[in-house]
Amino acid sequence: MAFRTSRTEIATVPVAELARLFGTPTFVYDAAKIVQRLDGLSVFDHVRYAQKACSNLAIVDLVRRHGALVDAVSADEIRRALAAGYSVEGTPPPIVYTADIFDADALELVVEKGVHVNCGSADMIDQYGSRMPGREITLRINPGFGHGHSQKTNTGGPQSKHGIWHEQLADALARAERHDLTVTGLHMHIGSGADMEHLSQVCAAMEKAALEAGDTIRSISAGGGLPVPYREGESRVDLDAYYALWDATRKRLEDRFDHDVRLEIEPGRYVVAESGYLVTEIRAVKQQGTNTFYLVDAGFNNLARPILYGAYHHVSIVPSDGRMDRPEQDVILGGPLCESGDIFTQEQGGFVATRRLPSASVGELLVIECAGAYGFVMGSNYNSKPLAAEVLIQNGRPHLIRRRQTFHALVRGESIPSIPEEG
Repeated sequence: MAFRTSRTEIATVPVAELARLFGTPTFVYDAAKIVQRLDGLSVFDHVRYAQKACSNLAIVDLVRRHGALVDAVSADEIRRALAAGYSVEGTPPPIVYTADIFDADALELVVEKGVHVNCGSADMIDQYGSRMPGREITLRINPGFGHGHSQKTNTGGPQSKHGIWHEQLADALARAERHDLTVTGLHMHIGSGADMEHLSQVCAAMEKAALEAGDTIRSISAGGGLPVPYREGESRVDLDAYYALWDATRKRLEDRFDHDVRLEIEPGRYVVAESGYLVTEIRAVKQQGTNTFYLVDAGFNNLARPILYGAYHHVSIVPSDGRMDRPEQDVILGGPLCESGDIFTQEQGGFVATRRLPSASVGELLVIECAGAYGFVMGSNYNSKPLAAEVLIQNGRPHLIRRRQTFHALVRGESIPSIPEEG
């Protein structure tokens, strides 16, 4: 995949026009790229979008209209799915609640709405079963190993809190039986990234767990974690080979159970990452010893992946004079926050790195790319910074899908208690 260090447009819309209309920092999403990723996964029986990656109602509505089911990990993600037009009725269930716990709100909501539950702990089975005996559930299994581009994104193995430990599956099945719950599906997501050797291990673990669970199993989920090419030279997984491994697993289970077994995949990042761009403005160019800094008006309050994971994001300059052949230099890209860690060009462990970028001046725009997943959704109000605006480009037209947060919205819900002054 080729990356450019200069750009003037996003999905045919001039970046300068986007900044003029919506200000900076602003997240911009290219709807066509989301649809393209969903279409590429259509070989699976069902694509279930992990909305935690990017949960704006317009994005959830877009994936719904293009045939994807949805996964929710909180009560309000269930409410988001409903607000975006999803129903709770259907086979397979349009909305699935996947978590390792029920908080009080989530348990009440899944009971009230009849939302299907994918249990990640034995306690969830007991809590749900005591309220909804006789229902169907699925189980998320931790197979004892994991995978991730960072240890923080590894969701399997003994150091991970996620899923029911594979050696405790028998106990989980017994608990379900006590509550007259039927386990109809298994889910296995062990982290980000995929290679065929690692994938074959996951498939083998899924097959073993399904055989232990028995012939009530009617669906298996491959989870998510499909890789995204953030850097030059990186590639996507071979989807045909990926599907073939899972399909072979599914077919062996169908032969054993003598009935159909649905095959789901649950991507989040893969669907939306490449669609997203964080448009920001250079507000200072500083020379600190031998280092040149471009300081922009977006910070880790907008995009936390670099400070959390040392994640790499390609960066491009928007030349105000239209010149795409400016001389380049090594720069460090930082934000406005009162934190030394507010650096976009850093590696795992917090080590600051430089990036080769065109020369640029204060007032010019800069685009942080592949920012559609775990960008806005992980934003914060640190330093009392407002949440950014979000824009969706469809058919060459930009649509504001979230207004920039105002100060009034920022402090809404806060209050100063009426306490008599001393003296």
